Amino acid sequence: MPFISKIQRQSDYRRFPSSTPIVIDNGASYFRIGWAGEAEPRVIFRNIVQRPRHKATGETVTIVGDHDPALLKYFDCTRSGPRSAFDNNVVFQFEIMEYILDFAFDRLGANGSQIDHPILITECVCNPFHSRSKMAELLFETYGVPSIAYGVDAAFSYKYNQQHGVCDKDGLAICPGFTTTHVIPFIDGEPDYKGSCRTNIGGYHITDYMKQLLSLKYPHHMARLTWEKVEDLKMEHCYIAPDYVSEARLFQRGAKEAEDKTRMWQLPWVPPPTEEPPSEEEIARKAAIKEKQGQRLREMAEAKRSSRINELENESHGLEFLLKQLEQVEEPDIPSFLSATGYVSKKEVESALVKVRQSLLKTKGEPKGEQAELDEKTDPAGSERFPLLNIPDNMLTSEQLKEKKRQLFLKTTSEGRQRAKQKRHEEELEREKRNQQDEKKRLENPEVYLEQLHAKYKDLSEKVEQRKRLKTNGGGHTNGNNFSGNVGRGERLNAAQRERMRLLTTAAFDRGKGEDTFGAKDEDWQLYKLMSKDNDDDDEGPDVDEAELARLSSRLKEVDPTFVPKPDIANPQSAEAPKFRPLTQEDFQIVFGVERFRCPEVLFCPNWIGIDQAGLDEMAGVSLRRLPTKGQELEERLTSSIFMTGGSSLFPGMSERLEAGIRMIRPCGSPIRIVKALDPILDAWRGASAYAAASHFPTQTFSKEDYYEKGEDCVRRYQFRYYTL
Repeated sequence: MPFISKIQRQSDYRRFPSSTPIVIDNGASYFRIGWAGEAEPRVIFRNIVQRPRHKATGETVTIVGDHDPALLKYFDCTRSGPRSAFDNNVVFQFEIMEYILDFAFDRLGANGSQIDHPILITECVCNPFHSRSKMAELLFETYGVPSIAYGVDAAFSYKYNQQHGVCDKDGLAICPGFTTTHVIPFIDGEPDYKGSCRTNIGGYHITDYMKQLLSLKYPHHMARLTWEKVEDLKMEHCYIAPDYVSEARLFQRGAKEAEDKTRMWQLPWVPPPTEEPPSEEEIARKAAIKEKQGQRLREMAEAKRSSRINELENESHGLEFLLKQLEQVEEPDIPSFLSATGYVSKKEVESALVKVRQSLLKTKGEPKGEQAELDEKTDPAGSERFPLLNIPDNMLTSEQLKEKKRQLFLKTTSEGRQRAKQKRHEEELEREKRNQQDEKKRLENPEVYLEQLHAKYKDLSEKVEQRKRLKTNGGGHTNGNNFSGNVGRGERLNAAQRERMRLLTTAAFDRGKGEDTFGAKDEDWQLYKLMSKDNDDDDEGPDVDEAELARLSSRLKEVDPTFVPKPDIANPQSAEAPKFRPLTQEDFQIVFGVERFRCPEVLFCPNWIGIDQAGLDEMAGVSLRRLPTKGQELEERLTSSIFMTGGSSLFPGMSERLEAGIRMIRPCGSPIRIVKALDPILDAWRGASAYAAASHFPTQTFSKEDYYEKGEDCVRRYQFRYYTL
């Protein structure tokens, strides 16, 4: 099976005889394996498995534990995330456990699938029988292990530190692990499992809680807040506050002490390049390039203009020649003579000639006055331009009917343009007249005129602003909370639009019963006329007011140099877009303040993350109450030696906070002493290694023959004894 890992394979596996046991500390976070009697494990890796596929070959590989992130770019990890064999500190995925054991034995140096060494493996407190039997089946059936022994990791750590004089024979062992926390009372050197208790809170929940807080605080840096990085930040910066409320108030006030306790993680940041002003040579070079490009464009435009003039002159000469030929043709023969040219009558040819001459003068750049004069002198009457409009349809052929429709369209379009031109001319005259009147008033009394102009501008701008606000927010309509913003679409409609909506809903729901007969009657179609936008007079009002507001703004700019128009009212398009602030070094800093002590606080307040269970200090009192033998003397002996082990006990301030919590639930004057393991992470494996190296270890194991002979009963009745350690 192909493995990917940074861990080197051991080469001295054959040096150890088959009687030397292999010691395994099977933790939910890390897997440790080594030889009995040694002080350090040989192989340590994270207890996770990932099985992605290679992007090129499609081969499935197994990634166990830590790996090089640079290698993952060659694999497709979208369908295979990291998986653990544990569920709340209990092994239940033995397929994943087999991958982990294969990798562990391979890195220990074993050749082949058979392991001929006894195994001492750790388990959690009160491990379920099903998990223990499945583990025995895996070791016996798959690897051919000769014998197995099970032991609790917290008990091995307690006994190891007892040998070094850290704790007494009677005491409480508190083990905050990766996913769970256990409290085990020890009486005369043996664990009393009837008084033990467990809560489903551990280092995993602290890391997950910290990752959530930082992701909410810095959502634009979520890609950098990986699980591994947050785990490192937790172990490096987090601590247990002696009093959480006082510590939180300290940060809330922003005291100097809070600033000293704040930590900062600087993400990689490259300052943006500063743009230096161009030199005079660069400016001159760009100006020369721009002038060269402009000259090229001018030459292209001149060439295009010359070509257009030649085309129009040729077309004009052709039409003049055609008119000279028509002078020699008799009137009845003109339609047949023009059939090949595409024209119908002589008048149409003359009209086309007029248009060509106008285009030619415009292209040559003649003044508009000459063009207008020529247009007035040479433009024929409408009846001459559109001769087919006065002829009945029954006297025309099919092609002439098509030409008649075209002439009707051209005439309607021409008349519309003339009307629009006349309207613009009248508006221009009216505007000029109004400006003259305003100028006359200004000359009579400039101060009063300017004051009146400002007042009129203010009133009109408020009117336009109110109308836009009504259109956006629905005016005086509220959503039930006396707020006019963020309302529904129905509240933003004006009166005419609401009336159209009412008619539409009435037509839709009044015929909800029976057969839909809408459209059978002629009056049904009047509904569309009522809903037409032509009846909406409210939509035309703002355009007039806004035009008048623009005129007043322009006039005020002329007479008052200090006038500044409102950009959102007078000219909405002139409002500048918001400018985005360039990113600085501070934008790439992750600041740890209250997160440093808020995240580990879940060990004492699990309900913060939705786990309705007891904290560490309460668990000690629960364990004392569960003891089968009651007595104040026994409880005082136990509280005089409270032993802490496990990775989550490494937080600074853990002992002081736990002592303060236990003192609150114990009688006044009770002796309380809290000690910490020499190495809370590796002492469990070291204690198991020392026990497996003792001469009486074989008496604590059950062999493969016993398993085959007695079946799972030997696993059920198995009980490990720690008194000889």
